[in-house]
This record gives sequence, C-alpha cells and structure tokens, in this order.
Amino acid sequence: MARSSRAFVVRHTRLRPVPGLEEIRLHLADEVLPLWRAVQVETGDPDAALPYWAFAWAGGLAIGRHLREHPDAVAGQRVFDLGSGSGLCAIAALHAGAEEVIGADIDPFAVAAIALNARANGRRLTVVHRDVLDEEAPAVDVILAGDCWYESGLAERVQPWLRRALGRGIDVLVGDPGRRYLPTDELLELAAYDVRTTTELEDMDRKEGRVYALRPAADPSPEGT
Repeated sequence: MARSSRAFVVRHTRLRPVPGLEEIRLHLADEVLPLWRAVQVETGDPDAALPYWAFAWAGGLAIGRHLREHPDAVAGQRVFDLGSGSGLCAIAALHAGAEEVIGADIDPFAVAAIALNARANGRRLTVVHRDVLDEEAPAVDVILAGDCWYESGLAERVQPWLRRALGRGIDVLVGDPGRRYLPTDELLELAAYDVRTTTELEDMDRKEGRVYALRPAADPSPEGT
C-alpha cells in the first residue's frame, strides 16, 4: 500500500512552491472534489476521508510563517506535528532548525505525501501512521497542531491530549483561521497572518491564519480567597 499510495500522490498532484512560504515545495492538487472522488475509487471506500494532505490550509500556513519569523520556537528542539497532512508544519520546523521532527497522520495517503514532500525539500523526518490521540504525547519539546478544529469529534479529542502534553512540559503551538470548534478561551494569540490557501473548501481564497499558544491550566485559588 505504501508504494501505491506514493504513486497515487504523485499522479494526482503537482510539486510547487507554497504561497507565502515559497522556500517550501509541496505536492499539491488543484481541486479537492475530483481528487476526493479519485481517492474513493482507489480505496473502494465511498466514505474515504477528504484529501486534506493535498492542500495548504490556513492554520498550517500561519504556523509556517510564524516559524520562519521565530525560528527560536523550534530551533534545536524535538518537534511533533499532529495531524500532519501534507507535512507543511513539519517541514517548516526543519527549515527553522528543529533537531528532530515527527509527523503523524492516520491517512495512508498523507503518510505518503509527508515522505514525498520532505524528500522534495531535502529534509528528513519520521512519519507515524496511527491515531496518536489514543496514546500519551511522545517525548518531544514542541507540538505543532495546525487545522485540527474543523469538526467537533476531533476537537473534543485533540484539546485534552494537548493539555496533557502541556502539563508534561511540552510547548504547544496551534494554527487555525478561527474555525467553529477552536477553543479560543484556552489559547493565547501569538500572531496573525494573511494567508492564501490552496483549496476551494475554505470559504474565501485569502484568510487570516492565527498562531496560538495553549494557556496553562489556571491554578486553583486558595480556599477562602
């Protein structure tokens, strides 16, 4: 499956610079619906996931811009890219000087795309193909979470997982354009960027992608105060 997944990604995408992050090149598609149909045919699954891996999404673009401007956030660090998709955030972390990067995704086509994109950028990273939200966060210094709040079920699993990671001393950077399920009251905004997404699934061509840090849990107030 790995070899056929790689061939599928190459066949249905074009390697091109990422808008606003032209130093990074990704295998990207032009239209999501024809590609989604091709995934359904390839897998024989009419309920196959959308090909998130073939597009540069607003949250990932914002994280990439932030790491380019603030490489100290990951330089020399071990980095984990949750729901890596195309591998955009993971590759941006490597460009910023991360010592080691792991990209994780449950979609076999995403796993293939991450590996292909890393190679296209002359970078090396580890790719994990499993649902890591059923586990504790790995032993890393920084977790990147771009575009993980587009549906309620995923958001309900991601947030407590990230909070547990923060409790273990892992820094968390979140990238998102303000989707419905983003828990903004638990986040501290670090930066905002005007980004140009590469998919018509977003409601506009240009969006404002924001980067956040996860707020530490508030200490309980002493009794009687």
